[in-house]
Amino acid sequence: MSEALKQFEYWLNDSYFDDTTKQELLSIRNNEEEVEDRFYKELEFGTGGLRGVIGAGTNRMNIYTVRKATQGLANYILKTAGEEGKKKGVAISYDCRRFSPEFADETARCLAANGIKAYVFDELRPTPELSFALRKLGCIAGVMVTASHNPPEYNGYKAYWEDGAQVTPPHDTGIMDAVKAITDYHEVKTMPADEAKAAGLYETIGQEMDDAYMVELKKQILHPEAIKAMADKLTIVYTPFHGTGNKPVQRILKELGFNKVFIVPEQELPDPDFTTLDYPNPEDPKAFKLALELAKEKDADIVLATDPDADRLGIYAKDTKTGEYMQFTGNMSGMLIGEYILRERTKLGLMPERPAFVTTIVTTNMAKQIASKYGLHYIEVLTGFKYIGEQIKWFEEKNNEYNYVFGLEESYGCLAGTHARDKDAIVAVMMLCELAAFYKNEGKTAWDAMVDIYNEYGYYREGQYSITMKGIEGAKEIAALMDKLRSNPPKKFGDWTVEEFRDYKTGETLDLATGTKGKTGLPSSNVLYFALDNDSWCCARPSGTEPKIKFYMGVKGTSLEDAKELEDKLTAAVKEVIGQ
Repeated sequence: MSEALKQFEYWLNDSYFDDTTKQELLSIRNNEEEVEDRFYKELEFGTGGLRGVIGAGTNRMNIYTVRKATQGLANYILKTAGEEGKKKGVAISYDCRRFSPEFADETARCLAANGIKAYVFDELRPTPELSFALRKLGCIAGVMVTASHNPPEYNGYKAYWEDGAQVTPPHDTGIMDAVKAITDYHEVKTMPADEAKAAGLYETIGQEMDDAYMVELKKQILHPEAIKAMADKLTIVYTPFHGTGNKPVQRILKELGFNKVFIVPEQELPDPDFTTLDYPNPEDPKAFKLALELAKEKDADIVLATDPDADRLGIYAKDTKTGEYMQFTGNMSGMLIGEYILRERTKLGLMPERPAFVTTIVTTNMAKQIASKYGLHYIEVLTGFKYIGEQIKWFEEKNNEYNYVFGLEESYGCLAGTHARDKDAIVAVMMLCELAAFYKNEGKTAWDAMVDIYNEYGYYREGQYSITMKGIEGAKEIAALMDKLRSNPPKKFGDWTVEEFRDYKTGETLDLATGTKGKTGLPSSNVLYFALDNDSWCCARPSGTEPKIKFYMGVKGTSLEDAKELEDKLTAAVKEVIGQ
């Protein structure tokens, strides 16, 4: 009997598992492939938490795997923070997906059974508000139940630590080890919700936290007079993609005075099946179909969408010259917001002392140019917004050695302010609407402003190429490809010369012209970076959540058309180097 079948029989016959679970398993009993897929491994608790398909089984998202993950988190809290950790408690939020409220409740009841207080939102809330809430409450940790922009059959579980960012070393590996150490589901504790509430270990939160979050968002506004002047003239179309952004976005825009805000009606309310979308991802142009139809009907100036947990944002804006709606990449929207904030804070005398601008190693090189112009300390971190959040924590621990002003990553996420320690699409929507009003007052659209930025700083363009390699053999192929690039780094990618090679796993850099070696200065991570001439670059990174290897790249052209042509050429050169 295979190990998967042994686990299947255990779940089917042990009294710990409920009848609903057993009925689901009985329905697949004769499907060997399905049984194998559900039970051949434990759903891995990675550096970001859990993410997987919903269903019964060890390799699925269900109340048992969620409860087990929470027991690991509880054990880690008790080990590292003891009684103080119990008192501080854990904040819990969730999105619109199937079983999200149930998974949040299971998380709270497991924590309570371990004597750790749980604060649970009364209904779905965005990821950035969870980050804000856990710091506001002084919690030791936080849990966000979400699968972000994954397809509807998925759900997930993101773990946060007391600084408000997703867990970083040493807490990430500490929690992972604590979860792995649980080998028997009977070790996992739980208790009825009414008993947990009576004991003061399960508290519902909501309106007061929303109000406090809104206050913090409004502190980022720079030109209220521009909003007032354009309140009845700027037309905004917004879609929450059936997710958590709906209420907070509508509230903040209304309270700021924007009067012409149109919500895509078909996508306003929560829908765990995302029936109007192939894929609830603001990077996907197809996801904007309904929003763009409404935009054309209302003659909108700006079109905005947030993903289901409202940490990532997509934008289209009208090109004055053509009347067409133009799509922004995450780098572009981040640069549009960042340049506006830096320029206007400088003009208004609102820039803090020792200001800092934080990005990741795969974010556009334009960020460095903008930070330099306005005199900000520029920091690059590893991929993942948690490392940007970590910088804010370190600034504070070092008595404000630097003061965070703005940070972004290429994957459609940014953060203005320090109220949260994760990317915040609610504050991004707010800032984009403010700058759209500011530029409309000058006779420009947000797209026109983006073209101005290109004209000033250069026509930077970024792209990505991914190769999916599934299964054990695929994992071996990915490892072999990384080893090949690491042991024999290419000196050229097509017409581009490699100027510097960085291996973030070994922490070493190599100047190919001089042979000089240096240090990356960042934690170890399986990432290879090739700095190319003409301010271009490419980077290889195996995905942490999917069976694929990703190649990021960036170029600098003389026009939008030239930059697109260069990106295509560099993509072709990367494919040639890796033999694709």
